[in-house]
Amino acid sequence: MFRHNFLTYSGKIITQILWEIFYFPLWWYSVGFVRLTKNVFHFWSDQQQALGFSVWAKNIFVPMYGQHDWSGRIISFVIRLIQIIVRGTILLFWLLIVVIILIIWLLLPLLLLLALVFQISK
Repeated sequence: MFRHNFLTYSGKIITQILWEIFYFPLWWYSVGFVRLTKNVFHFWSDQQQALGFSVWAKNIFVPMYGQHDWSGRIISFVIRLIQIIVRGTILLFWLLIVVIILIIWLLLPLLLLLALVFQISK
């Protein structure tokens, strides 16, 4: 007798499809969300590093170009303060984008389910 035929393969395929359908929400809200969060955190830290925000903030009171007189210190402080404000604003913009991506990730299956129910009920 055949051990592998159309019926056994069909049963395995249907079982696998049902498992994938029921496992998907669990994966989406657990493993998938953790992976997305890690990737988004790495992206945001890369943006912070590219902008050099922490370097500017750490050296805000260090005079630029080794000028230790009062005018050099004041000019350096003002320039660095402006740089920190601008770079901080850009960093907050990227943080907003990251948070929006995470919220969309969490809401997307629910919105798709709602759209499906809406289309079926028409």
